[in-house]
Amino acid sequence: MPIIVDIDVMLAKRKMPVGVLAEKVGITPANLAVLKNGRAKAVRFTTLEALCEVLECQPGDLLRWESEDHSHRGDPSDDEPRPTAPSSQPTLQES
Repeated sequence: MPIIVDIDVMLAKRKMPVGVLAEKVGITPANLAVLKNGRAKAVRFTTLEALCEVLECQPGDLLRWESEDHSHRGDPSDDEPRPTAPSSQPTLQES
């Protein structure tokens, strides 16, 4: 997944245990672990806001984007050509 979650980095900087963060944010430690380990499919803005408030940081300190190519280096499936969408641009034909 190209979205990388850096909650563990902020926890280390703040010297805060995961359980304390979960309690202060108001989510279960299990749900925080899902988010922290990058297994979450979504995050509510209210949760992101609470994380930022408790950790005294910006959303960009917790979430970052990496390209698929960068995050899957060494994956053999990356060697396969990927299908491309047909261009909506008109093509010029020579007469």
